[in-house]
Amino acid sequence: MTELTPQTLGSVISISKGKKHQITDLPSHAARRLIGIDDLRNDDLIRYTDDASGTEAISDDVLIAWDGANAGTIGFGKSGYIGSTIARLRVKSGVRLFTPFLGLYLKSKFTYLRRTATGATIPHINRSALEGIPLPVIEYDDQIRIAHLLCKVEGLIAQRKQHLQHLDDLLKSMFLEMFGPTSPGYETWPLVEICELAAKHKGAMRTGPFGSNLLHSEFMSEGDVAVLGIDNAVQNRFTWGERRFISKEKYQELQNYRIFPGDVIVTIMGTIGRSAVIPDDIPVAINTKHLAAITLNREVANPLFLSYAIHSSPYILKQFTSKNRGAIMSGLNLGLIKETKIKRAPIDLQNRFAEIHKSVDQLKSRYQQSLAYLESLYGAMSQQAFKGELDLSRVPLPTQSIAPVTIGDQTTVPELVEQAATTTHFPDAENLLAALENSEARKALIAEWLEAYRQQLGNAPFSVQDFMVAVSDQLTEWLQAVVEDEAVADEQKNRLAEFYPSNDVGLDVNDYEHIKKWVFEALAAGALTQGGNKVGNRIELKAVQS
Repeated sequence: MTELTPQTLGSVISISKGKKHQITDLPSHAARRLIGIDDLRNDDLIRYTDDASGTEAISDDVLIAWDGANAGTIGFGKSGYIGSTIARLRVKSGVRLFTPFLGLYLKSKFTYLRRTATGATIPHINRSALEGIPLPVIEYDDQIRIAHLLCKVEGLIAQRKQHLQHLDDLLKSMFLEMFGPTSPGYETWPLVEICELAAKHKGAMRTGPFGSNLLHSEFMSEGDVAVLGIDNAVQNRFTWGERRFISKEKYQELQNYRIFPGDVIVTIMGTIGRSAVIPDDIPVAINTKHLAAITLNREVANPLFLSYAIHSSPYILKQFTSKNRGAIMSGLNLGLIKETKIKRAPIDLQNRFAEIHKSVDQLKSRYQQSLAYLESLYGAMSQQAFKGELDLSRVPLPTQSIAPVTIGDQTTVPELVEQAATTTHFPDAENLLAALENSEARKALIAEWLEAYRQQLGNAPFSVQDFMVAVSDQLTEWLQAVVEDEAVADEQKNRLAEFYPSNDVGLDVNDYEHIKKWVFEALAAGALTQGGNKVGNRIELKAVQS
């Protein structure tokens, strides 16, 4: 094929289906990786088979989920035998088609592939529809450039999603630390029912109007009074989903179902057990029958504390499950919620968690805005690129291989702007020897030095890279001093020599993970702030000086 001659996909590839394989828990030296649908997205769970034959994929093949709920999912850069629900798309010999470019292009055709799929209940890729996809007319070198650019943006998108997951994990960790069974004072906290946290007035706990009291036909796309439903709480935070309204006249009949700022709403039908706090700027609104609403006694309960406990506390989730006889929850009702038990922590502790929650929400909001921008950018770039409308004149041909991005690859803290290194003075540590030999002691030492580093920064940006270099240099210097110290026993010196045969103390992945966790906790606590830097449009962290 000539590079600039329009072609359909079927004219430049061969298609081979996979088959069912036996998974082995103890793979032999001859075992092959077994590629299933999940492997098209990430490498989180690698499986092997000792089967002697199969449809083998190489990294230059594009793979597609052919059957099932995930039909149309695309992967590339994988090697091994493919399973029975996967098909291999192999570029024919002599065809100038760059595999990552083809994989990304087919990802953009997901909606088309699903729309044309066959099968009433289980979707199957329509072979004719797949083979009939027209290929964009793009020169080979530009295919490489396009794949490089789009994979870069995919990487940033995956990174933002990972940051959001880190913040969710951080908040959950802090909740369990503050209110779990090991929390100081936990045994003395009274065990109460949720109804005891509600305000004392009638209707403090309520569901929406039932039956003919509120019909779908009475909803309007614009109006005076908003109507809240499952979509407003399904993300465990309040969001505006589909806008529904009723007239002022209808509201006069349903005033008892009004929602107020600070109320906790809980989904009780459909996707159940999700909860959110009503924001302060809510307009006049009522809830539907799909939501329970709780107006709290603020002297004993903080809305953010109760909302988070409802959707994330293992103790409450266990009660919800047991009340539904251990089955998948078919529904909640107001009575079940009222009698659900919770440890009533001191209100000061609840309020402290609420402040942390708000700080994390602010960070998440920034990441979500960044994520939305990147996803919009990716959509616009890919659309232009596959039409041949993207200006690639200033894009150099990449020298490194291009691989698909998985979430697991994006575990970094926010990328910082490179700055001149700040001279850091670390305090002396009594547990130095322990830190050189023991990971827990080193973790404590790094936490102490992170705080010292933060306090010395002034207006300079917080740089994880600079900190890690400084720590490594300091530990290496101290290791040398220990080795030369005649007062240190030879047995201990020999042990250190086994740990550090090159006499160089480098920080490892565990150290980095601890530093990353500390950074997110410092951001949530307000000890670090996050902002933008116009140089490279990158994120910059600054220390907040007390």
